[in-house]
Amino acid sequence: MLFSRPPNVLTIAGSDPSGGAGLQADIKTFSALGVYATSVITAVIAQNTCGVARVEPVSATMIRTQLDNLLDDVAIDAVKIGMVASREVAETLAAGLTARRPRWIVLDPVMVAKSGDRLVDDAGLAAVRDILVPLADVITPNLPEAAALLGRDTPRSATDMEALLGELAALGAPYGLLKGGHLDQARCPDLLWTPQGSRWLDAPRLATRNLHGAGCALSSAIAAELARASVAAEGAEAPTQPQVERAIEAAKQWLHAALAAGERLEVGQGKGPPHHFHAWW
Repeated sequence: MLFSRPPNVLTIAGSDPSGGAGLQADIKTFSALGVYATSVITAVIAQNTCGVARVEPVSATMIRTQLDNLLDDVAIDAVKIGMVASREVAETLAAGLTARRPRWIVLDPVMVAKSGDRLVDDAGLAAVRDILVPLADVITPNLPEAAALLGRDTPRSATDMEALLGELAALGAPYGLLKGGHLDQARCPDLLWTPQGSRWLDAPRLATRNLHGAGCALSSAIAAELARASVAAEGAEAPTQPQVERAIEAAKQWLHAALAAGERLEVGQGKGPPHHFHAWW
């Protein structure tokens, strides 16, 4: 893929001192996929591979100042939104991104850490559903997150996943990937929906403990791939639906390789991270 310039991609997310999730994982993913990383921090989180000790949100005023200051200077091709802790922050982000909207917005509705720690209260969850999902082009909920968004029980089967799809699509995002990694089975089927319908993207389950930040890495990889497609197409037509689907598929393939290579790392005593730079070292 040839670029007239390197794509610029923004992550709006909380921090992870262990480097496996959140802002740090997004920046690593962007860099690994050849796009320039920028960031707006929404929360300072004391966490490691074993769990979350404390969450300290950044004020909505500071978040908006970070965002406006960045957009005053840098042309952003795609945005990935991760942890949003309150309705005020969701409204702030929606206002800032609507005023100067990048071509692509990918939302990872982060609500629960891999350790099981809840990161967002009920008001924050409702704000993500009502304000940010309709703003996004692509959303990437896992099964507990999809259930929380819809007030449903967590899906336990592929049939349950299909039953949720209509309601998820009705929330307003034209594209989405319902991730099936929480299913208790030998494979990890993800369900992709588009304006034209849905289809399964299947993959074998990897025997790995290096899952910390996998969802962050996938959503940021999708944002990177969409930015790459847009910049490569500058001066031509906007990316088509098949191109968007290819971006999502490419992100999944990259993450699968990162998870498979995670065993080469020795980071922490809990759930370690994927190897974001598996293609490099």
